[in-house]
Amino acid sequence: MNALILAAGYGSRLAQSVAEPKPLVMVAGRSLLEWGVWQAARAGVRRAVVVTGHRAEEIEAHLPAIAERCGVPITPCRLADWSRPNGHSVLAGAAQIEGNYLLMMADHLFAASLLARLVAQGTRRQTGALLAIDRACDGPAIDPADATWVRTRATGLIAAIGKHLTQRNAVDCGAFIATPDLAGAIRAAVAGGAAGSLSDGMQNLAARGLADSLDVTGHWWIDVDEPAMLALARAQAPQFLDAAPSAAESQGALA
Repeated sequence: MNALILAAGYGSRLAQSVAEPKPLVMVAGRSLLEWGVWQAARAGVRRAVVVTGHRAEEIEAHLPAIAERCGVPITPCRLADWSRPNGHSVLAGAAQIEGNYLLMMADHLFAASLLARLVAQGTRRQTGALLAIDRACDGPAIDPADATWVRTRATGLIAAIGKHLTQRNAVDCGAFIATPDLAGAIRAAVAGGAAGSLSDGMQNLAARGLADSLDVTGHWWIDVDEPAMLALARAQAPQFLDAAPSAAESQGALA
């Protein structure tokens, strides 16, 4: 399976605290972007497409070395207008991928066990998209001011997704399995007047019963979007980031 990693945005909430572009911020000896590629590779990904935009040349200059260290070929995909919502990054990157892919945000860190569960599910996915969700909505790694919230039905299908949901029962972890349907849903959302965020596309799929969720509560992840979360990531990452998924965890994803 391929991975699509979104690394095009400005990262305004962290930009005043760090000199490097956010995907290159260091945590536990690797950049955020390298951790994403590394953990995806440990979960079974065999190629990564990285969408760049803000400070693209700096980020792209690091990709060959990251690819060599992680053992995964990386294809850069540069956006001319990186100020647009992140769904446009998905459209650009997905155009370079055939079939399903693991979709990740470059400013999120994930335990490999979480990604392994998604990848295991992704081999069977035929339509729509599958989003990793966390039911622990008040955990220390959740930033209520920036989280993307989710409301699921009893079946696990997503009913609603967005940053301003007042009725919610989960939080978006920033990792998905996408089929080609996701790009079509983003285009349809834009045609209907939406700005073109990834959440717009997921809501379009949800309205058609094609947005599913995978509960990964208990698996470590963090959105490194502002200084306090960066400090927390640096404190927690050494416990979680270098651990391979156990056989039991991988088999559990297939049950």
